[in-house]
Amino acid sequence: MNTINPRSDAKPTTHDLTAPTTGHLIAGAKVAGTDVYSLDSEHIGSIEDVMLDKGTGKVAYAVLSFGGFLGMGSKHYPLPWEMLRYDTNLGGYVVKLSKARLEGAPVAEEGWAERRRAVDDYWAVPTL
Repeated sequence: MNTINPRSDAKPTTHDLTAPTTGHLIAGAKVAGTDVYSLDSEHIGSIEDVMLDKGTGKVAYAVLSFGGFLGMGSKHYPLPWEMLRYDTNLGGYVVKLSKARLEGAPVAEEGWAERRRAVDDYWAVPTL
């Protein structure tokens, strides 16, 4: 990906956001597609996308793709970002929840962000 600095005297730089990352930062594009596991290492699904809070600029939710067969009929569930922990051994995120708890969660459907309070209430997230 080529990024061009808007200053006319600056030289273009090249940054590969798909390159392996180290440290505590990761590109949002690399989070999408990452597997998610339960505490007992059972594969639950994968991250479809991340949602940023416009006011703080921080990641608020990971949208988890779960269920279905061969990508058909899967549902998308917004999980508070704080619920996920990256496990280097699994190469994915681990969450402290069961599939049954997830199946009862609010689904990320059209307009869910406007109903954020219901999502936060389900996961017991404090009000901002």
